[in-house]
Amino acid sequence: GMTGTFHYGLQVSIINSPAEYVQSFIRETWLKRYGSSPSAEMITLMWSLIVSIYSIGGLLGSSSAGYLSVRFGRKKAMLLSNIPALLGAALMGLSRLCGSFEMIIAGRLFSGVCGGLTQNVHIMYAGECAPRKLRGLIAITASTFSAIGKFVGFALGLREVLGVEALWPILLAANAVPALVQFLTLPFFPDSPRYLLIDQKDKEACI
Repeated sequence: GMTGTFHYGLQVSIINSPAEYVQSFIRETWLKRYGSSPSAEMITLMWSLIVSIYSIGGLLGSSSAGYLSVRFGRKKAMLLSNIPALLGAALMGLSRLCGSFEMIIAGRLFSGVCGGLTQNVHIMYAGECAPRKLRGLIAITASTFSAIGKFVGFALGLREVLGVEALWPILLAANAVPALVQFLTLPFFPDSPRYLLIDQKDKEACI
């Protein structure tokens, strides 16, 4: 769950660094397709869509969090959130190779779904699994790891790291790393006792 909230913070901040490169990519792609340069308004529109569609994905993810956390349980819901995260990372990472800025838009949408879902389910899962004395401390890990993710995103976007024209697809696909970490480690954690008792009626498993 902490890697999920880290993924959210990373994806929020990581899009800021390659702005000029992505806009240049939109211009070049448009020119190759249609034989003419796009207007400044069109480039602004596409860039605005890339940035803002993450929030639309977040709305979709957060809206489905309640249903998925009851239908599949908190742990499985967070595991399911890795699917749009990895799909989004793949789309953004391969966008320049495929010559499609639409893949960046779709990738941001899928990443937003993951962020919206994980931000909500993580708080439920962490709060319900934590020992009573540590419940408050564990609950704030959502904001803590989100802030760490934002910091790492800004750091990766520096020109001395991945913030150069040749590496911006890798920068945008970097959110696959926390998703993979969560996907590989989360199966070893228990499910929420509250989910097992109230939703599954499995008192023995809850105890």
